[in-house]
Amino acid sequence: MTSNATSSARHEPRTADASLYPDLVSAGGFAGALEAVAADLGLSLGGVLVDASDPLRSAGVESTVADRKACWIGLGSEERWFFFSGWSRGVQLVSGATRDLGARALEAWRKGLSLAEIREVSPFVEVGELAEAHEKGPAEAVALTWRRLVEGLRQESDRLGFAARMLQVAELAHTEPRLRRLLPFSSHWSLHFSTRTGYPYPRDVPFVVPLSDGGFRVHGPSRGTVLGEADTAEQAVALVVSGLPAHCGPAVAGTADDQRPS
Repeated sequence: MTSNATSSARHEPRTADASLYPDLVSAGGFAGALEAVAADLGLSLGGVLVDASDPLRSAGVESTVADRKACWIGLGSEERWFFFSGWSRGVQLVSGATRDLGARALEAWRKGLSLAEIREVSPFVEVGELAEAHEKGPAEAVALTWRRLVEGLRQESDRLGFAARMLQVAELAHTEPRLRRLLPFSSHWSLHFSTRTGYPYPRDVPFVVPLSDGGFRVHGPSRGTVLGEADTAEQAVALVVSGLPAHCGPAVAGTADDQRPS
């Protein structure tokens, strides 16, 4: 990341301040400005997408890669910044902020370049460790997410009792092969396991909730269903495993939406 934009400048406005973007105004909107820049640079963006209700607010391009969503660039409200974001199968793979329109980054995303290639073309683009893991495949993303989850709980365990007991469950669950191959995530001090690596996650696997009395309750797969209560983390993990659906895992790319009938 090469820019020094402040956090306050990074919020996408509801209505763009036209005085910050005279080039967009003179071009009749974001699409016109992008198309003009693309023509000058010899880029191919295909049909530029805009919000018809506010053509000055944002613009995007479709990707030629089936699993990549349309990539969008939005505008800063307090300073002139263009914010870049690209998602694939429920995971944000690229982000960043630039002073120009980001046309090269949009073309790179549209053409299906790798994350490293997109960064090479547009150095302002940020690619995180988790995005790189997702690019390598679901197994890499799952392994990294487990490591990050356990490390985060360890950092909080000294000051938060719930974190300490969540850590007990997480460390034990990671030793169970049937759970280790699922994507873990925490929500409202409960530990979940997902059969998909993208958000929104499906809720088709039991999960563990630490209780204030020191025990655990296992729900599953919905919060309204209680599989049982456990005195120890070992018992809680065993309850989760006993409630796993048939042929569960390993986690695959995609989101809960991919499991819903069309």
